[in-house]
Amino acid sequence: MGSTQSISRWASVLLLLCLGLAQAHTVITYPGYRGNNLYTNGTIAQANGLGVGYDAKNGSLIYPYGMQWIYPCGGMGRSTNRTKWPVSGGALAFQPGWFPGHGTALIYVNLGFGEIPDNMSHSVVPPFQLVGPTNNPYPGTVCLPQVPLPVNVTVSPGDYATIQVVEVAKHGASLYNCVDIEFAEDGDASVEAVTRDNCFNSSSLKFEYMYTTSSIGSGAAMLHPKLSAAAVVPLLLAVALGVYM
Repeated sequence: MGSTQSISRWASVLLLLCLGLAQAHTVITYPGYRGNNLYTNGTIAQANGLGVGYDAKNGSLIYPYGMQWIYPCGGMGRSTNRTKWPVSGGALAFQPGWFPGHGTALIYVNLGFGEIPDNMSHSVVPPFQLVGPTNNPYPGTVCLPQVPLPVNVTVSPGDYATIQVVEVAKHGASLYNCVDIEFAEDGDASVEAVTRDNCFNSSSLKFEYMYTTSSIGSGAAMLHPKLSAAAVVPLLLAVALGVYM
């Protein structure tokens, strides 16, 4: 993406933040967005210490920590307009750094099937760690050019699903964001084309692999990681496909 376009995109979102959307987190930029949940209101006391409460005086919900902490889709219900997405899987892009405290974060991508999914239990991307340029809010976009369907899952054109992006902060709390999709044939013209403008990896962002290790005894002096090939492939693919960088 050219620098002028990139600055323009960020300037428009920053304008929204200045208009009262004071605490924001992630934004899905491709293939779509369930809705604007860049919103915080009320106090922790009003919500009785909960992530979401009810303001009886105004007859509205309050989100003292921000909407995006609410499972499964950041406080947003099902959207009425769905985004077309290929039956064999497709691209996903998001902006992760809209809130202080995300110098590092863990990223999960899940799918829930149906018009209103019962859950988001289908993991489609091995989790990975995202490393931002600073612990303060920062610009930057992550692009996964080919997010596959879960193993042994097949869908047909016209089927509904929801893509969920989860960002786990350093302190362990999770932020949720979703986009509702309708599957379409691969190559269908109604699926937005993936380009350098709508799916790219910012050079200021880095990725770290998550790995497992066997039990470590109390006298162990070293950690011996076992990298999972499955965890490496999507990130290497994102880097290898230079048209999205």
